[in-house]
Amino acid sequence: MAVDPSGADLANLVDQEPDGPFVMLNLLRFAPGGYALYQEYSRAAARFLAEYGGELLYAGDGGTPLVAEEGQDWDAVLLVRYPSREAFGRMVADPGYQEITSLRSRALAEAVLQPTTPWGGGR
Repeated sequence: MAVDPSGADLANLVDQEPDGPFVMLNLLRFAPGGYALYQEYSRAAARFLAEYGGELLYAGDGGTPLVAEEGQDWDAVLLVRYPSREAFGRMVADPGYQEITSLRSRALAEAVLQPTTPWGGGR
């Protein structure tokens, strides 16, 4: 199961329009013992979020799904706002950030990272 985006996935994200603020939905399933590792990653990542203008909007434990197929439950949900796709790309390319990504990778058994943009009047 995938937990980390590929370089091609990141390049595609950064190239997408519009390049305004967006919120990244994080759906996380922890590996055994992964919760503590993810907390360590989160503490270290907070510095990079602040440096690149990101903001943790919400982090919480997943509950029993009300509507979902089997296997679609998640251990945790996070919503992280970034000022732009370009800022997100710079953050994940930062050598200091790269040093802490192994914590996240080891913590997770599966993840979904889905960028979202607000609905506008054109929908």
